This record gives sequence, structure tokens and C-alpha cells, in this order.
Amino acid sequence: MRIQAFRGLLPRPELASQVAAVPYDVVDTEEARALAANRPYDLLHVDRAEIDLPPDTDPYSPEVYAKAAENFQKLIADGILVRDEEPGLYLYQQVMDGREQTGLIAACHVDDYGHDVIKKHEKTRQVKEDDRTNLVRALSAHTGPIFLTYRDEAVINDKVNDILASEPPLFDFTAPDGIIHRVWRVTGADSFIQAFAEVQFAYVADGHHRSASAWRVGTERKKLNSAHTGGEDYNWFLGVLFPASELRILPYNRVVLDLNGLQPEELLTGITDAGFTVSPTTLKSPKTFGSICMYLKGEWHLLTWDTSLNGGGTDPVKSLDVSVLQDLILAPLLGIDDPRTNNRIEFIGGIRGTAELERKVNSGHAAVAFSMYPTTVDQLMAIADAGEIMPPKSTWFEPKLRSGLVVQTF
Repeated sequence: MRIQAFRGLLPRPELASQVAAVPYDVVDTEEARALAANRPYDLLHVDRAEIDLPPDTDPYSPEVYAKAAENFQKLIADGILVRDEEPGLYLYQQVMDGREQTGLIAACHVDDYGHDVIKKHEKTRQVKEDDRTNLVRALSAHTGPIFLTYRDEAVINDKVNDILASEPPLFDFTAPDGIIHRVWRVTGADSFIQAFAEVQFAYVADGHHRSASAWRVGTERKKLNSAHTGGEDYNWFLGVLFPASELRILPYNRVVLDLNGLQPEELLTGITDAGFTVSPTTLKSPKTFGSICMYLKGEWHLLTWDTSLNGGGTDPVKSLDVSVLQDLILAPLLGIDDPRTNNRIEFIGGIRGTAELERKVNSGHAAVAFSMYPTTVDQLMAIADAGEIMPPKSTWFEPKLRSGLVVQTF
């Protein structure tokens, strides 16, 4: 795959923690407004600029993107974001619960995305893709990095480890959630570029809407430029490339708001009749593939099944636990036909734990909850390699990448 060094916009080191923002899509408008309160440099003022407009503002209106551009230019004009003098690459390390993951921040080529050198495993929602496309158009910049992964390469790991062991970071701070964030400027960028030229494929771990919008804007700019050469900055987008072995996926759990007219006993019977073994359990999270923990009427149940239920486990999509749940329980028994659009199902990131599942059911907000075993990076790659699409909300990567630590413009 192709990567390129670029002249990044970086916050002044003493302000890095004040600029760094959670990803735009893990908070709603009110949460973003609360997080950015009394934080004038927080990049949420760019990525979610509706927080600086009247409360009734449509978050997808032209005024929002104009405000984002205004706020972005002010960060540059005020010297909060400062452009590097020379093109470079960067390392981005996160530490959560003592566990480190370190990725390379680089400019990645939009054609690699378009030609499936950078592979996808999710569908995008048009309204969300259009939103990020409009933002990128307005800024001529990529503020939030796209979370990419690749199969480990020893030569790249060694290069990264050499820098971590010998050079001090540009930024080193602990965010309010306790996650440590560190950024290094890479020396010897050319050697990384050459090493990644040997990487056959990368995979979008998180950021499908941002990567699709980057490809759209790059393609638009190419068509509009009669003197296009291929060397223009709009041909590239901001990515962070992590080796697969360092990534952590948490489960993406589900709650259903009602039982689709069934009584709890009827649901249990229906699940058994569908081929599952249902047994009481003290577990709240499954310990292995091929099992789901279900919370119903204040009690946990363990659901297990034979692989014959999902075609013998040979299909990379149908063999996922989330597919088994959707195909054999949620759709036929609970009436959740399309989990992307059905408003009777909610998805709960694993970072919130099983206590959140119990709370939603015990409060009466939901009728039943399902605690899942996490999908693996290998499963994600196998599905992408097969050209297939994962069911919605199959993976929850943690920790989340912060926006604003390195910005790429074009």
C-alpha cells in the first residue's frame, strides 16, 4: 500500500490535551457541547460545530460546515495549530489499563481505498457519509484520523520500537478518561514508506464514513482539476495504521425494547425450538465463541449452539455470534428485521459493561439484553478479504483515537 509524509498541523505541545477531542460519532450534540464547554480549543468545535450555534440548528445545515471552517481557521490563525516545517510521519501511542497500542500516522492514498487495497467491512449510512463529506469539503482538511490495521510486519514493528525506545514524544498526556496519549515525530520516514509498500492490504477498523468521504472529496477534486497530476494533497487522507496484534475489540451488546408480543416464557421456548441450549448462569459475559448471555426478567441465561445452526461455521459472516443472534433470534422471534433502521433495538458498546444492560432491563426501558463475545480482528479481516459486509455494530474498538493531534490539509 502507499503512504506519504505530509506537513501536519499539530497543536502546540502545551495545548495538546486541550485540543484533543473524542471522535465526532461517539457523542451526540448535547454530549459534545458539554465536553467542549470551557475548552475553547477542543476540536469538537470543528468536528461538531453545531455546538457553537443555536440549539435548534440542524447539525447537517450549511451553517454548521461554515462555522466549522471558521473555527478551524481561527485555531490556525491564533497559533493553536501549527504547521510542521517539513513533511513527516508520526507515531501515535495509546495506553489503556496498562495496555499499549502504537500506530503510524500517515497520508494514505484515496485510490488504495477505491481499489480495495484498503478493505472495508461495513456499509455506510448515506446521511452520515454526506455529513463528513460536507465537512471535509468545507475544511479542505482531515481532522479525525481513520483507524486502519494491517497484518503485523516484523520490520515495521522493529522500526516503531526503535523510536519508542530512543526518542521523547512530542505530546504525552492523560485524558480525563484515564487513557494516555503520546505522539512522536518519525525520523527516517522514507524507510517506513518503503516498508509499507510491501504491505499488501490494510483494513478499515473504524472510520468507514470518514474514509468514504475522503475518497469522495479526493475524487471530486481530481475531476475539477484539469491539470491533475496525481501528486496533489487531495489524493491523500489521514490514517493511523496499527498492527493487528496490538488491537483490542470489545463486544457490541444489544438490548431490545419489547418482546414483540411474546411472554418471557414464550421467548425462552422459541429460542430452544430454534436449536439453542438455554441454561441458567451466573455469567454476565460469554467466555468463548458460540455462546451468548441473555438477561431476561432479572435473570441471566447462557445460550449455546451447535455449528450446524450457522452452516458449520464455514461462512465468515454467518459464523459470527452477532449473525447467529440476528438470524435466529432477533429477526424471527423479536421482529428486528433490519437492525440498522429498527428503532426497537439499541446497541451498547462493551466499554459500558454488563451493568448497563441490567440497568436498561431492570428500569423497564428494555425487555431483554444480549451480552456478546467480542468479534476478533482475524474475523474482521477474513470478512473483508471475502468481500463481505459484517452485520451492523459487530465491533467496538477501544481506546478511541483522538482527533486534532495531527491534522492533514489539502
